[in-house]
Amino acid sequence: MSRTPSTTAQDFVPFATAALDFHRALNLPGGPLVTTRAELDALHSHLVSLHGLLDAHAVRVGRLLPAEGDHLRAARTRIWQAVDHLHAAYHSAPRPDSGEVPEREACRAGLPEGAPELTVCQRHQRTARLVRRRTTPADLHSPFTGLTRR
Repeated sequence: MSRTPSTTAQDFVPFATAALDFHRALNLPGGPLVTTRAELDALHSHLVSLHGLLDAHAVRVGRLLPAEGDHLRAARTRIWQAVDHLHAAYHSAPRPDSGEVPEREACRAGLPEGAPELTVCQRHQRTARLVRRRTTPADLHSPFTGLTRR
């Protein structure tokens, strides 16, 4: 197994970064003051994909370089925390059909809203299963998620 990256592999991460920067520059200055559920859903999907990428790197690298693996696992945990907050923000955002903002009690109860809103929950639950397999509750609630190895 080589430790150097392949020069033939296409790296699409810079394109994803540029697309996010382009989206922010075009849509946020003149866009609505309130983030739509559609955008929160898209951001949730994006961060879930990033979580999967960091997970794959952490698993592979952690076997060869434990210190780098620790940092990648810490980054993966922080991304999951951001994903979890985006999921909560989605359910707190105004509903697209009525514009009504859900009551805090409804958000706390975690009541499913049905399709298509349920797709964000399904994606979240699939990722949560992976998180439960690869992360301890202490890791998820710790203010510092990485070990320092020298």
